[in-house]
Amino acid sequence: MSLIDRVKQALGGPFMRAVGILVGGTVVAQAILAATLPVATRLYTPADFSTLAVFTGIIAILSVGTCLRFDIAVPLPLKDEDGMAVVLLSLGIAAALNLVLLVAAALFSTTLAGWLGHPELAPYLWLVPVATFLAGAYSTLQFWFVRRKQFGQLARNRVMQAAGNSATQITLGVAGIAPLGLLLGQLANSGVGSIRLGWRLWREEQATIGRVGRHDIARMARQYDRFPKFSTLEAMCNSAAVYLPIILLSAWSVGPEAGYLSLGMYAMQVPMSLIGNAVSQVYMSRGPEEARAGTMGRFTAEVLGGLLKSGVGPIICIGVVAPELFRLVFGADWTRAGVLVTWMTPWFVMQFLASPISLALHIQNRLREAFLLQGFGLVMRTGTVALAVSLPGAYLSEAYALSGAVFYALYLAVVLRLTGVTPDTVLTRLFSSIPILAFWIVTGLSGRFAIEGLLTYASL
Repeated sequence: MSLIDRVKQALGGPFMRAVGILVGGTVVAQAILAATLPVATRLYTPADFSTLAVFTGIIAILSVGTCLRFDIAVPLPLKDEDGMAVVLLSLGIAAALNLVLLVAAALFSTTLAGWLGHPELAPYLWLVPVATFLAGAYSTLQFWFVRRKQFGQLARNRVMQAAGNSATQITLGVAGIAPLGLLLGQLANSGVGSIRLGWRLWREEQATIGRVGRHDIARMARQYDRFPKFSTLEAMCNSAAVYLPIILLSAWSVGPEAGYLSLGMYAMQVPMSLIGNAVSQVYMSRGPEEARAGTMGRFTAEVLGGLLKSGVGPIICIGVVAPELFRLVFGADWTRAGVLVTWMTPWFVMQFLASPISLALHIQNRLREAFLLQGFGLVMRTGTVALAVSLPGAYLSEAYALSGAVFYALYLAVVLRLTGVTPDTVLTRLFSSIPILAFWIVTGLSGRFAIEGLLTYASL
């Protein structure tokens, strides 16, 4: 039975068809990125990737709050006119906030870059508000197409985003424009996505847009005011818990450690995004219906079972084989990144399981609990890295990886409890996935031994 067949059996019906469409687009997109990444690691140095890690971290922290989280409210209203009003509200807020941020970046770029420990970023900090706005716009528009259940559009969009990202980075890398080529590739990713979805929205929804007045936008702002009040800080804490330690690690560590960590995290996103992001979007699309029907616990348990059978195994497999695989694919300079992938594997397994179903907290209006969870994660993960600085050996990256595993395990447990999924149900789903997980572990060990033998033979 194929991977898709196993997920279909676990999830079934329209849910699986929607996931399958998104997975198909993601497979092609990730194939493009995977094919070009070994080229990028030979065009850019680990220090360039360290600069990219800081740049990406800043954008990731700011972009989740740039729309004040009205973007994730787009699928919730019953009427399409109200959903469109939320779209316009979200885009307007993102434009206003990033205009202020652009002025600040222009005036204080040298000071800010010095604080970050990367003075070479000063000429490029004006790109941060541009990238942040594009990321916020893309998220808003994406949720509109999730609302419309036009998953085919999102799948095609992912392919074009990957192509834009890779083409920009490789072209500028060949021209020797570093690290700017990496930064502009990141910008192109969101830019291609938001421009394409924005054009389709304007072309297909002019009638809906025309029925939305300023009073509708104001009414939606009041109706969903809980999102800026609670969800904005929660989301920023979530993102900061992942990226702030990387920014601190880049400033505190000697050498391009953040670059190794960045490449390792980037590579691990491939199996995670293959299934996890697709499930997240479809979960958000179908979740409100399940919540209204009172079947959120059953629905969440089904999704968890599908995640265990579809994506956890490949993540473990990559973690086992990573040290030798990175040396083979990316070059000997990147072996350290593969070692860090092994350390990060438990973290990404827990995150892969927790992230899609954590949207239940938003669907069920448990925003206070979500905020408290993410605040705890930010304090714990940043504090762990800060504590590791004072310890002998200063294993900052390893400490960061382990803190992620602990946090997402706790996060998963809390989300399952709040959605009504019992421990017995979780154990049943886990035991049923053991044969699949065992297959992936054996595959990873076999691959590692094979690559070690190949590298040993090549060195003789």
